[in-house]
Amino acid sequence: MSDEATIETVSAQEMAERCARAMWDDDTASRGLGMTLEAVAPGYSRLSMTVRDDMANGHDNCHGGFIFTLADSAFAFACNYNNLVTVAQGASIDYLAPATRGDRLTAIGEERSRGGRTGVYDVRVENQDGRVVALFRGKSYQTRGRIVPGLEVKE
Repeated sequence: MSDEATIETVSAQEMAERCARAMWDDDTASRGLGMTLEAVAPGYSRLSMTVRDDMANGHDNCHGGFIFTLADSAFAFACNYNNLVTVAQGASIDYLAPATRGDRLTAIGEERSRGGRTGVYDVRVENQDGRVVALFRGKSYQTRGRIVPGLEVKE
């Protein structure tokens, strides 16, 4: 059997979905925090999470680290849509409003630029009322390897 026979070609949307599914299956951190992967597309993702009691800080708000983690997960799914293993090379976040216990936070990640091995992604985190809680910017770096071996996008 030749290597060519083992290559499967799919649409860009199917590629994003297959990569997300493979990553999600191994993402015990995001699942353990109660995140839900709601949508993916090339350069786009949407994840949500409910703020639990054990996520509250000393001011009785959601600890910023949990908000950052939700945004970082959305960033990861937004930048790993093309089956090329891509990691964060840096990220920053601005907290704009507090999140409280019981809030349902949604992080929407969108690609802003991708060229060569690097990319820039913005993630907006908002609560169930649409209030923006945080803005996150991530910079990605494409490493070697595939998320799903033998899978390529149709040209």
